[in-house]
Amino acid sequence: MAVHWLYSGRSNGGEMSKTETRRRNRRMDLRTTPEERELIDRAVRATGSDLTDFVVSSTVMAARRALADRDRFELDARALAAWEKINARRARNLPGLRRLMLRPSPFGK
Repeated sequence: MAVHWLYSGRSNGGEMSKTETRRRNRRMDLRTTPEERELIDRAVRATGSDLTDFVVSSTVMAARRALADRDRFELDARALAAWEKINARRARNLPGLRRLMLRPSPFGK
């Protein structure tokens, strides 16, 4: 059973419900400094997790945050109304931008 969710800026800490299972079959090796490893090990002990679960859930959350504005975004009803209002406005005439867009590209042939 695959588990997927959209990043919404909120997280349940990467925890899965008791009824969800996952199968990991890909290996990932990484190097750390002794200080980084000690910090990670302390966090693993503090959370009562195991190393794999801690590293994978932390990395997945960081990846979702890094990709959040590049992948999808969600708006509440108020923000969506504001977004729609902005997008419904008539485009402004910007002569300088028009001239710039009509110039040949410096990267073209």
